[in-house]
Amino acid sequence: MALPLLILFALFSLFILFKLYQRFRFKLPPGPRPLPIVGNLYDLKPVLVRCFTEWSQIYGPIFSVYLGSHLTIVVNSAELAKEVLKDNDQQLANRNRTRQIAKFSKNGMDLIWSDYGPHYVKVRKLCTLELFSMKRIEGLRPIREDEVTAMVESIYKDCVKPENKGNALVLREYLGMMAFLHITRLTFGKRFMDDNGVIDGQGEELKFILNNGIKLGTKKSFAEFLPWLRFLFKAENAALEEHDALADGFTKKIMEEHTTARKKTGNTKNHFVDALLTLQKQYDLSDDSVIGLLWDMISAGMDTTTITVEWGMAELVRNPRVQKKVQEELERVVGNDRIMTEADIPNLPYLQSVTKECFRMHPPTPLMLPHKAVTNVKIGGYDIPKGATVSVNVWALGRDPKVWKNPLEFRPERFQENDIDMKGTDYRFLPFGSGRRICPGAQLAINLVTSMLGHMMHHFDWTPPAGMRPEDMDMMEQPGTVTYMRTPLKGVPKPRLSGDLFRRVAAGTV
Repeated sequence: MALPLLILFALFSLFILFKLYQRFRFKLPPGPRPLPIVGNLYDLKPVLVRCFTEWSQIYGPIFSVYLGSHLTIVVNSAELAKEVLKDNDQQLANRNRTRQIAKFSKNGMDLIWSDYGPHYVKVRKLCTLELFSMKRIEGLRPIREDEVTAMVESIYKDCVKPENKGNALVLREYLGMMAFLHITRLTFGKRFMDDNGVIDGQGEELKFILNNGIKLGTKKSFAEFLPWLRFLFKAENAALEEHDALADGFTKKIMEEHTTARKKTGNTKNHFVDALLTLQKQYDLSDDSVIGLLWDMISAGMDTTTITVEWGMAELVRNPRVQKKVQEELERVVGNDRIMTEADIPNLPYLQSVTKECFRMHPPTPLMLPHKAVTNVKIGGYDIPKGATVSVNVWALGRDPKVWKNPLEFRPERFQENDIDMKGTDYRFLPFGSGRRICPGAQLAINLVTSMLGHMMHHFDWTPPAGMRPEDMDMMEQPGTVTYMRTPLKGVPKPRLSGDLFRRVAAGTV
């Protein structure tokens, strides 16, 4: 009994000494008072982004918070975001990898979680010039339009069933399946589902891996914040090892299939696995990097699409004025005798503004992925010590009443009154980040979200479930790195085009 108490006392003493050292050496931003060992973990609310936004009202636009003994600096204003992402971009371009993230990313051998350096520059160049070039994005358009129209067809078939007439549908089920099929086709070159809607064996295996990853990711462990106690979490370590082995085994099988197919036919397809395998030698990529990049595409492209469109549809259901205005524009540009395509988007400025307003109010990653200080740096007149994490509260930037008029109102017209960029040059509005770590797939995401919202508005009128007033809809976020709606959105669709326009436009092999 004496030994554990002695260890606890030693840890407590080390924490106090470290805190005193930091206080006298650095001028840290203010923040809530941390406790020894656990820091501010005791005080965090489940939806971190709302918790941090509330704290910014108390401690100011920049504050300190301790997750265990790890110092995190949170910035909540456009001016400070510019200091982080432009003025001090290179000094804050590393990543803070937890134990889980280190395992999933092959210790930073991917793009998203790699530290800034030669490897990051190399894979970033590959993504920008090869995977997300305008030529490849356009080449993959048939897959996007295939899956969006398949989703519309599925909603139509369900809503016209006699037993469902006038009933609300859970939109997340349709959006999630569409995102799954789309991103797996882009990444692995396979649909994993037949024409009857049955997922094949590989698809079921992949769904299990994805669901298991979500389960592991949402299960918070003190081992992440108290690394010296990790030896007490052997079961969790074993679960991580098992999950990693499953994901690796699945990916290597897909890679082998594509390598064999290319040797037989000599043909290369547009999807990412073929692109990475054919460019592997040119860019000197290890198998770990190829696997890490493929899973980056899956993790970055699946939940974020579902989340953004679900929030966007919730706002449109709550705001019939906006819904009607989108539909009037679609009727004017597209008409009612054909369906819209991505080629129509440049001629649909109000729909584009709706997409921007969705990203402003509901960025899918509301706390930008954490930046890590490579060296001591100053932000907002405060010291940021080397090794500290800096988080940009993108959710707070988009709702700051100092820079947005009536920020809690869903009003797409604001983006027609002022042409505001959402790809990293305007620090009031950063759904895809900025600087060296900006999301390379931003344009792909914008195209897909705009297309999905456009099709949903063009094909259907949407109303809340019977007996529910728009103002009573639950608009609270679910806890997590990415923020789903706490209560899955239900809406009643009413078809507004002729039945022959609800058929899937199949793309075949791309």
